[in-house]
Amino acid sequence: MRVSERSIAQVLAFEALDSRGTPTVACIVSLTGGAQACATVPAGASTGRHEAQERRDGGRRYAGRGVREAVAAVNGEIAALLRGRDTADQAVIDAALRDLDGTPALSRLGANAVLAVSVACALAAAEAARTPLWRLLAPGVAPLLPLPMVNVLSGGAHAGRAVDVQDVLVIPLAARTFAEAIEHAALVRHGAAAELRARGHDTALVADEGGLAAPLASNEEALEIASRGIERAGIEAALALDVAATQLVDGGGYRLACEERSLDGAEMARETAGWARRYGLVSIEDPLGEDDWDAWRLATDLLGAGVQLLGDDLFATSPERLAHGITAGVANAVLVKPNQAGTLSGARETLELAQREGYATVISARSGDSEDAWLADLAVGWRSGQIKVGSTQRSERTAKWNRLLRIEAECPDAELAPWRVAQPRSSTV
Repeated sequence: MRVSERSIAQVLAFEALDSRGTPTVACIVSLTGGAQACATVPAGASTGRHEAQERRDGGRRYAGRGVREAVAAVNGEIAALLRGRDTADQAVIDAALRDLDGTPALSRLGANAVLAVSVACALAAAEAARTPLWRLLAPGVAPLLPLPMVNVLSGGAHAGRAVDVQDVLVIPLAARTFAEAIEHAALVRHGAAAELRARGHDTALVADEGGLAAPLASNEEALEIASRGIERAGIEAALALDVAATQLVDGGGYRLACEERSLDGAEMARETAGWARRYGLVSIEDPLGEDDWDAWRLATDLLGAGVQLLGDDLFATSPERLAHGITAGVANAVLVKPNQAGTLSGARETLELAQREGYATVISARSGDSEDAWLADLAVGWRSGQIKVGSTQRSERTAKWNRLLRIEAECPDAELAPWRVAQPRSSTV
C-alpha cells in the first residue's frame, strides 16, 4: 500500500461528553504528514427506528449510556483496518468501514464509532490539504451559505413534553447575509421571550437545543407566542414547525397529551395543515409518524405546493427510504443527519439523490451535540441551502453559527441561499 502524507498513521478514540452530559465517541485521526483532526459524534433524543444504530454499553455506568465498547471497536478493529490508508478518497474509507461492520444499520461496531472515524478522516484530509473542509468538498466554487432554521420554542423530547410539538422555529426570509439572518433570528427569540414573560412564564431555563420552554395550554399557543415574537422583533420572517410526530404515535393514531386529544392519521394531517394556514408556516417537519405513508401522502396533497414538507424520521437520511418517498410522491424536502446514515458518504448520497430529484435539503444537528463545527462546513461544501442546529443560545449551537459567520467573513464572494419551496421533478427515481 502506497504511503503518502495523507495516509493514516494512528486512529485513537475516547469517551467524551455531549451537550446533555451523555457519553459519546470522539476520535482523533493522525496522518503520516503530521496533520491531525478530532471529531465528536452527536446523538438524538427523538430517534427513529430506521436510523443507523449506536452502540451503548448498558450496565450501571451513565445509566447504561456509556460507549466504552464503541471506543474499543475504534481503537481495535477499525484502527487496524485503516492504518496506512489514504484519506484522499472519503468514499473508499467509508465503504471499508461499512464492510468491516457487516450489518445494514452498523449495529456491530456501532454507528457512533463508525461516524466518529468517518468525520475525523475527512477533517484530517482537509488539514493535510491546508484547506477548510467546506472547500475540500466543493473546490473552485463560491461558498453558498445555508439559510438558517432557528429554534425559538421547544417541547416534545427536547423540553420535557412542555407541549407536544418538538420545536417552533423561525426562518429569516428577509436576510441578505448570514450575519443578518442570525441577527434576525436572535431578535425573534428575544421577542418570544418577552411575550412569554408577559404571559407570566419564566424564561431562565432553556431546552436541549437552546429554545425557550414553558408549560403551555396547547400546541397552538406555542405558535401564537412565536408569531408574537416576530411582531415584537419588527422584521420579515416566517415560522417553521417540527412536530416529531413519531413521538406522538399512540396505537393506531396520535396523542396530543397537553390538549388531551387523540387523532387518527388523516386528522393529524389536517390539524397541521390548519396550523400552517393560521400561522403562515413555511416548513413543517415530521407531521406524521415514520411509517404512516398514507397520511404523509395526504399531508403532501394538503401542504406540498406551498409549504416545505420535511421528512426526518420518515427518511432517516437513507437513500432507500428517500427513493421510496420519491416514488410515492411524499414530502418535498429531506433532513440530512450524518449520524442517521453512519458515514459522511451515506449522508451525502441521500443529499445528492434529493437534490437530483428536486427535493430541498436541510443539514441538521442533533439535540445531544458538541462544540464541533464540522456540520457547518458540510452545509456549505454540500451546498445544502438550509441548516438547522438549534437556537442562538448554548455553545454547541453557537459553534456552528459562528463557523458560518467566519466563512462569510473570510469569503467576500459568499452568498446566502434564497428561500424557496421545492417542487420535486417527478414521482419516479
